[in-house]
Amino acid sequence: MNYRDTGSAGDLPGDALEKLRVRLRKQRHRGLVWLSGDPAAIRVTLEGLLDGEAGVILWHGDDVPDGATAVDERGISGWLGAECDALVFDAGGGFDPDAFGALSGTLRGGGLLYLLTPSLDEWPRQPDQRNPIKMPRRYLQRLASVLVDAPEVLWIDDGVVRRVPEPELTPSAPGHPLSRLRRDSPCAPGHPLSRLRRDSPCKTVDQQTAVAAVMHVATGHRRRPVVLRSDRGRGKSAAFGIAAARLIREQGKRIIVTAARRSAVDALMQQASSMLSPEQTEALCFVAPDALAQLPQDADLLLVDEAAAIPAPLLEILLKRYSRIAFATTVHGYEGTGRGFALRFNETLDRLTNSWKTVRLDTPIRWAPGDPLEALTFRLLMLDAAAAPDDELRDSDATEACIECVDRDHLAQDENLLQELFGLLVLAHYKTRPADLRQLLDAPNLSVYLFRLNGHVAAAALVADEGGFDREQAEAITAGTRRPYGHLLSETLAIHLGLVEAPLLRAARVIRIAVHPAVQGQGLGSQLLAQIGAAVRRDGADYLGASFGANARLLHFWKGAGLQPVRVGERRSASSGSHTVVVMQALSERGEKLFVLARQRFLRHFPHQLSDSLRELETPLVMASMRDAADGKQPLTADDLEDIRRFAHERRFLESAIGALWPWLCNRLMSSQSLDGLDDADAELLVARILQKQDWTTCARRAGLTGHDQVLARLRELVRQLTD
Repeated sequence: MNYRDTGSAGDLPGDALEKLRVRLRKQRHRGLVWLSGDPAAIRVTLEGLLDGEAGVILWHGDDVPDGATAVDERGISGWLGAECDALVFDAGGGFDPDAFGALSGTLRGGGLLYLLTPSLDEWPRQPDQRNPIKMPRRYLQRLASVLVDAPEVLWIDDGVVRRVPEPELTPSAPGHPLSRLRRDSPCAPGHPLSRLRRDSPCKTVDQQTAVAAVMHVATGHRRRPVVLRSDRGRGKSAAFGIAAARLIREQGKRIIVTAARRSAVDALMQQASSMLSPEQTEALCFVAPDALAQLPQDADLLLVDEAAAIPAPLLEILLKRYSRIAFATTVHGYEGTGRGFALRFNETLDRLTNSWKTVRLDTPIRWAPGDPLEALTFRLLMLDAAAAPDDELRDSDATEACIECVDRDHLAQDENLLQELFGLLVLAHYKTRPADLRQLLDAPNLSVYLFRLNGHVAAAALVADEGGFDREQAEAITAGTRRPYGHLLSETLAIHLGLVEAPLLRAARVIRIAVHPAVQGQGLGSQLLAQIGAAVRRDGADYLGASFGANARLLHFWKGAGLQPVRVGERRSASSGSHTVVVMQALSERGEKLFVLARQRFLRHFPHQLSDSLRELETPLVMASMRDAADGKQPLTADDLEDIRRFAHERRFLESAIGALWPWLCNRLMSSQSLDGLDDADAELLVARILQKQDWTTCARRAGLTGHDQVLARLRELVRQLTD
């Protein structure tokens, strides 16, 4: 790899660092020092450089020296929202993108991040202990290339200064972030709100605006939530804390805070506690989101911090139950991106609220605007990847589309294409993490399919090649004694359906599929799946499948593309908050035999699971899973039909007719008609009482009825309506 050596013969590491440190502290910016080469030489150089550091020094890696605080993968979450004065990130044993993204945000303005790596030539080839992907090394090659081309990096290779950072842009220079401020922005000089109130605990005008918006949610009209959005380090959590403290202190409000983890709200709680007396802090408490969903608690305001880390179904439940609620989410986050979150959650807000607003916090607090390390981190981890502009795709002709399986060596070298692809994947799945880029470039047995319009990525799919094990290996997988990395579909069918044939056959699993919002609803996703099916069939795949956190809309898409459900997971996924559904489609004669067995076992067990592990499964997903499954219908005798008639038209109790009603309703759901013609509440009542065996009180509450007698009367009417 070629690079431009901008160091000079007279530059010594300590001198170069001191010049950089003085400039950064003056500008309240942060910088990166890249130490590459022999580990022993790096250690000697680093010891000399760290002599000038004071305050909190975090160390991610091995052999932590005295005076530094060790942070491993398990302890990273505890540092989110905290601050340090220097950060050492030792990538000699492996580079963890998630850890780098999370810890870099803890560094205060004026601080330095020391990145330790093998030499430029050796780094991409060196074993990576922190990553299960052994080969190839496209991701690390890209990282090294970005670092080599980064003018803001102080690069010291084997103790020799290879580059000193170029002077940073001033805020007035073209290209600086602050040079593009709108004149009406509160941060613009001369704006009426460009100054903070002297008595305000807020550190920026953005934060002051956010606090006012949150307080208005608690005191204004109901069902008008606010969403705070920003990159990290802009003070969203502190804004929540300030607003909560003022509402408690000035108006006696009771406030609940929730987040995916208790540690995520430490900054919020600390800020609020600093403004309240010990007695007043009792009006502010943390409750986990799943606990709030199961057992709602009274509050004048609910604050949801880092909302993108909470499953969407949980957020919707909270939005329905709390008429005064505020959300905060990170745009380019460690645990998910606020852009993909916003795309989906905005639709939910439109549907369930009277009106809502977004408040953006742009001004950083932990460091000054124009921070070079933040910009470099975005480039390294591709946190700012963006899908193609809507205007480039909106009026394009889908018949002129180009569908291809792109070579990943080429993809790693084409930064614009990689940006569009990864940006689209981020939009389609709001739990995308920095490590997913590494998976995209380096995961074994992975193929990348692109659907291009006008030269831009309109749709994309990641497909894994799975299976192909021998009989002994397949038996071990089915027994659960072997867990092969990256073979989720084969393993799931073997373990949960007992299909030892699944690992023997070759499978193609669609890991991700995404369609650009500007061209959704035009069948591009189905076209892409059809092309993938044809391609992998030619390559010898026996079946095509996918596993995803499902809802009725998603399952409808997959069934429309020819893939049928063969399993619904018993537990909700921690990432999506939804039950995982596995779908498959046969591509060969052997695959057809496997598919028939899988469907038979699924349809035999699924109706019984609805009264056991899947008692809380949403009715639309129950209906979508069972619809058009004539091969799974239950036998009904003449006596069964008579029991159903007497229940509907006479006074036969449900309990004495359940043996007939249960298979009758299963058959109805497995028909092409399903429960068409019934509204959602009536469909849910039938499924909840007859298949899921929910008690009468629960059914009455869900249906808005007064009790047993009304529920029974309504069930009789519904059965009569469907049978007549």
